[in-house]
Amino acid sequence: MARRPSILFVNQHYWPDVASTGQHLTDLAEHLVRAGFDVGVLCGQSGYKGQLDAPAHEVHNGVEITRLRTTSFGRARHLGRIVDYGAFYAQVLARLLTGPRVDLVVSLTTPPLLSFAASLAKRARGQRYAIWSMDLHPDAEVALGMLDEGGAAARGLHALNDAGYRGADLVIDLGFRMKERIEAKGVRPERLTTIEVWSDGDEVYPVAPADNPLRRELGLRDDQFVVMYSGNAGLAHRFDEVLETMRRMKDDDRVFFLFVGGGPRKAEIEAFAQSHGLRNFRYANYFPREQLAESLSVGDVHLLTLREAMAGIAVPGKLYGILAAGRPVVMVGPERSEPARTIREAGVGVVVDPAADGGRGGADRLEAALRTLADEPAERRATGERAREVFLKHYDRPILCDAWAEALRAQIPTPVSV
Repeated sequence: MARRPSILFVNQHYWPDVASTGQHLTDLAEHLVRAGFDVGVLCGQSGYKGQLDAPAHEVHNGVEITRLRTTSFGRARHLGRIVDYGAFYAQVLARLLTGPRVDLVVSLTTPPLLSFAASLAKRARGQRYAIWSMDLHPDAEVALGMLDEGGAAARGLHALNDAGYRGADLVIDLGFRMKERIEAKGVRPERLTTIEVWSDGDEVYPVAPADNPLRRELGLRDDQFVVMYSGNAGLAHRFDEVLETMRRMKDDDRVFFLFVGGGPRKAEIEAFAQSHGLRNFRYANYFPREQLAESLSVGDVHLLTLREAMAGIAVPGKLYGILAAGRPVVMVGPERSEPARTIREAGVGVVVDPAADGGRGGADRLEAALRTLADEPAERRATGERAREVFLKHYDRPILCDAWAEALRAQIPTPVSV
């Protein structure tokens, strides 16, 4: 019989870790097992929220998981994160250089430079590898002002990262802007394939306000228009226009602004709401994954934001959960970006680009868009139904995981009979 093709994924996060990259990797790895692959995962025992209560080695749903014990200083301090990443990176490199060979190693981008470790293994022992480019580093740190583009640190990190990308046999990008940035690193176009991240249509689906227990739990009226921001409020996102619009609409009792999640900008947003006396605002903690359909359906419309400098460096995956929940999207961010193109071409919402008029009037256009959506419930429902249809056709988990299986099979020699 034919030998099953073997894949080893390398990423800091994996089940039961709650990090987004870990959840998507878990979806894909388990799908590939069902599709006929032998799948292993090399990850860390230290997760997004601290040390995981999980063994160093186990097989879960057919996936062989090896968790590396490293330092766990956490994400609170940059130095601690660097030490954690360095300890993980060193152990990964040792495993790739000395561990069992597989048909293809697939490195993700947490921590950065994993692809360079894979490139060293390719040079040393001919181990083929691919990259799942969830985001770009040190491009992100430069764009956010954490590194000086012309400085020695940025130049050195760019050199290592770009070498890792150029040596890859396959790079999976998340969209056209990211593809452009990766090509600029010297990666040949034929080695690039676009596969977006996904949501699960069986897990996330529309729930009507009257049937949603979370709306009652949050004290929201069925007739109240809820503007929702769900997910990480991070440095890659912009909130100036959102906060100004909230200030302008603070006395509109029919509108409620609900933020769910956390992130480094959370305290800033809460402080703004308090200082301006926003009564129609609440910041709630994340809900469990099994309540994701109800959580995302609380919003009548969802906000998505992105800084111009981050276009193509980070591609907000939250868009696909919003579409799965059948809700319109209002994006504040660059027109020339992956989510903006999807929103416009699919007709599932509105894009407000603050740079379109020289940085003026963004809040005016955002406020107008939200008031229009609040005033036209029939059009809002039609847009939400269209969002769900687009999701089921293009962004549901089985569709994109099948695309992954096809891309990986094309990279692996025909299995030999054993």
